[in-house]
Formats: sequence, structure tokens, C-alpha cells
Amino acid sequence: MSASPPRQNRQVTLNIRAKQEQRDLIDRAAELQGKNRSEFMLDSACQKAQDVLLEQTFFGLDEEQFEQFIALLDAPPTENEKLQTLLNKKAPWD
Repeated sequence: MSASPPRQNRQVTLNIRAKQEQRDLIDRAAELQGKNRSEFMLDSACQKAQDVLLEQTFFGLDEEQFEQFIALLDAPPTENEKLQTLLNKKAPWD
């Protein structure tokens, strides 16, 4: 494994139990990313937590706001020079 960044001061401990196969899988993935098991698991768990929370985002609209929102979604896109430049640019893999 490659050298890890300096450890930050951790304030709490998390303990979990796992099957041997699960630990081995996590260890292999962590090694590929140059992390130790704890770093890999914490990063992975935090990313998953963010994904779950972002999926739960709710915004409420009254009827008029909803109609405006739908109209914006249904409207054709406006001219956007920067977007056109990006879309016309050759992809690096082409």
C-alpha cells in the first residue's frame, strides 16, 4: 500500500462486525485506492450517506409555482454559447 496522508484527530469510534469474505473484499478495494481499511470504509460510508440524503431532497411548490416549473422544463432550451462550444468540441477519446 502507498503512504497514507497524516491522520486527522478522530473524536469517535465506530465498530462493526463483518464476515471474513467481506473484510477481504474491502481490503482489496482499499489497497487499490491506496487507503487503509478504516479510511476506505469511512469514505465509502460517507459517500453512501450523502447519496441517500440527496435522494431525499424535497422542495414544495404551490400550484402556480408548479405550473411555472413545468413550463420551464417543457420549454425548448435557450441559446447557450458555452454549451454549444462544449458540445461541438471533439472528445479526447475520439
